[in-house]
Amino acid sequence: MPASSVTAKFRRRATLRRSVALLRTFPHEQTDPALFYGSLAKDTAAMIADLYTDATGRDLTGSTVLDVGGGPGYFADEFALLGARYVPVEPDAGEMHAAGLAMPGSVRGSGTALPFRDDAVDVCFSSNVAEHIADPWMMAAEMLRVTRPGGLMVFSYTVWLGPFGGHETGPWHYLGGERAACRYRRKNGHEPKNRFGVSLFPIRASDGLGWARRTSADPRVPAQLLAAFPRYHPRWAWWITRVPGLREFGVSNLVLVLHRTDRSHARMDE
Repeated sequence: MPASSVTAKFRRRATLRRSVALLRTFPHEQTDPALFYGSLAKDTAAMIADLYTDATGRDLTGSTVLDVGGGPGYFADEFALLGARYVPVEPDAGEMHAAGLAMPGSVRGSGTALPFRDDAVDVCFSSNVAEHIADPWMMAAEMLRVTRPGGLMVFSYTVWLGPFGGHETGPWHYLGGERAACRYRRKNGHEPKNRFGVSLFPIRASDGLGWARRTSADPRVPAQLLAAFPRYHPRWAWWITRVPGLREFGVSNLVLVLHRTDRSHARMDE
């Protein structure tokens, strides 16, 4: 399926107005997380609903959506409004309760060893988590494992050399992650929430694209890369993703959309 087909519905929403509205909430991530994550949740649920409809011809009604690194559950209400059963999995108990939200059905577990059976969910997505773990591709493989045939895996992460790669330590991350963390500590009197080398890692756009393409080309893996695009950019700027070098600085957040195919087909191709 061509990328233009699986992103057709979402492209209509990927306007400059949407991009500006999202960017205005970014400075409030730590000072007003409800504002930031509430806006992001609404946009994420709509994006995934669009991608799922274009890929499958169905809406999210009755589907099971697994959010890897779901945190305190800001996304739950938005997916419920779309008729989906939303299940967040989060390894950090503190993060799960950080917002004081009641989140029945939430699961404590690691993204690199998901506590779910094979082929368990219709959609498995991760939003801004990969840059916080040392081996994001182990998590990506787990996400594919638990996605049932015909379902979607949506993997979205912050690119290190993009404008938001250093999170609260940016833009000094361009001088090095450790230097940026030390500068933050000197200025604020405490360590940043996202500590370089501990809870923040330098992941590139090419890393994700390379993994997705290798995965799609491997006959043993039941998955196909459908689309890759910059999450917060208007649709007329998506071409940046195709340009090596430029995409590392111009893509702030990369989205990879993979379709889970049938395992039996993968075995037949071996």
